[in-house]
Amino acid sequence: MSYSLSLYLVDPAKVRGVVGSGDDKLRRMMGGAFKTQFPHDDDYFSHEIERGAPTRYDALRAVIAGGPFVEEFAWQYGYAYEMVCRFHGRSLFNNCFSPFRSGWLEEVDKGLVALGIRAVEISGFSYSSLPGELPRPDFVPGYGEWSAQECSSALKQWEASTPEQRAALDSEVLEAIESVVGWLVKAREKEGAGVVGFFY
Repeated sequence: MSYSLSLYLVDPAKVRGVVGSGDDKLRRMMGGAFKTQFPHDDDYFSHEIERGAPTRYDALRAVIAGGPFVEEFAWQYGYAYEMVCRFHGRSLFNNCFSPFRSGWLEEVDKGLVALGIRAVEISGFSYSSLPGELPRPDFVPGYGEWSAQECSSALKQWEASTPEQRAALDSEVLEAIESVVGWLVKAREKEGAGVVGFFY
């Protein structure tokens, strides 16, 4: 079985602040930005919607309003929250993590630790760490985030690692870590930006 990460460069505090904000202007703007995507998403989940799941737009409306939520369909609010992150952020290139095999994130984490990089953890994106106001999905989407400070610390730890440490890693793990470093560099270039990730 294969998995995938979707990652965004964005201020985690900013997107968390959208949940329960009641910002109708933002809801309308996002409705316009994603109007062609809503029907596609609803078609994909039509069976669940027939069972009572909210449509993607209704889920987005609930996320911005802070509820009401139907716990049984918690995953739909996770997908809606990803739309919030996509709207406010920028997608990050992640060919090493889409798709990937079971256990791959943990392998990369071991490589990070071997280089002395402990400020971030790639497997954290697979946890169910959506903002507290949102219901927790049983499995997907998983969610995690790295603050701007965590990204800055991790980049300094990478810069302190030696060529010998890097050469000792499996080549695929090193390639994945170099991809991670690319995200950290982009975060450094944008004030307040961190990385948020969704696991499927």
